[in-house]
Amino acid sequence: MKKIIVIGGGPAGMISAIISARNGNTVIILEKNEKLGKKLYITGKGRCNLTNNSTVDEVLDNVITNSNFVKPAIEKFPPADVISFFEELGLSLKTERGKRVFPSSDKASDVTKVLEKELKNLKINVKFNTNVTDLIIKDKKIVGVATNKGDFNCDSVVIATGGISYPTTGSTGDGYVFAKKCGHKIKDVVPALNGIVCKYPIKNANNLTLKNVTLTAKKSDRLLYTEQGELMLTDYGISGPIGITCSSYINRQDLLNVKLYVDFKPALSNEKLFTRISTDFEQNYGFIKDVLRKLLPKEVILPILQKAGIYTNKDVKQVTKQEIIKLVDNLKGYVLLPTGLRDIKEAIVTAGGVDVSNINRDTLESKIIKGLFFAGEVLDIDALTGGFNIQIALSTGYVAGCNA
Repeated sequence: MKKIIVIGGGPAGMISAIISARNGNTVIILEKNEKLGKKLYITGKGRCNLTNNSTVDEVLDNVITNSNFVKPAIEKFPPADVISFFEELGLSLKTERGKRVFPSSDKASDVTKVLEKELKNLKINVKFNTNVTDLIIKDKKIVGVATNKGDFNCDSVVIATGGISYPTTGSTGDGYVFAKKCGHKIKDVVPALNGIVCKYPIKNANNLTLKNVTLTAKKSDRLLYTEQGELMLTDYGISGPIGITCSSYINRQDLLNVKLYVDFKPALSNEKLFTRISTDFEQNYGFIKDVLRKLLPKEVILPILQKAGIYTNKDVKQVTKQEIIKLVDNLKGYVLLPTGLRDIKEAIVTAGGVDVSNINRDTLESKIIKGLFFAGEVLDIDALTGGFNIQIALSTGYVAGCNA
């Protein structure tokens, strides 16, 4: 029997503790907050999208960074096993659009409750309001941790402290400090799944959501991302499902060389859109800005006309063929210039973190310090929305718990 300390009581930490205790070890969770799973309460808009009911390959297709590294962990604890794990704990689940899995109650708190119940059943000691200040290492082996409530001896430590997004949940980058002190490299930490700030946003859009538009990101002529879906226009730039997804493909790029293109009418070719607009102008009377209301939301009409160089109060009967061509070009490829992402505190997940090159991908043990394991968002692994990031947390937590 070994004595295991898990630093952090999020999903990765709790499942590490449960699996380790089930293997006969004595486990302590050290949690800096007053309760467990604080970030779980805000995931999936408070409903907790705890996994995606998909295959291992489908999960890996949605991992942005280090999918090859995390593959063994996903294989050892895939979505099907995650679903079974929670159902065996008594949590009723449902699968929704995009294979997203939620508790049937739509309450994130129910996920935490079943995990807490299992922690209690396994007699896992949870110490709240406990800040770990340092790792105690002897001869390149972990022997304990120092906290604001004294030192704790142990045989192994699992660092599951999360990233630095949503710091009010306790994710303040502590794990990076511990890892760095042990000789681990930290990959630059940047926001992922976040709103994109643009140089010339469409002002006064009032968080307008556009359905069935296509967003494309290019660096020079190289395609970085393209997808059709819902896009939200904000006063700072863009957000919404395809906006935040795009952010994870451009967050490590030099944005001076990146351009975003919005196709407001992807179902229509340039030629068909030209014909549609020409017909509308022939069959209607009035200002161009008013006639276009049949085709576009009012919030985007003026910006598009301005980019096309067309006077907004121009009579549709006076619009030239060349102006319609310019209008179509902007409708099919409205250019936005990204300057950055929203503050990392607002990001759904953190990209970057503990460099995986010095971590054994099969066990998640440090190659530098014996008995030191890592799990969850503290690692340089991030994925798209849809339950994939929590799946990564649970899979890496499971593997760390098995091996610690």
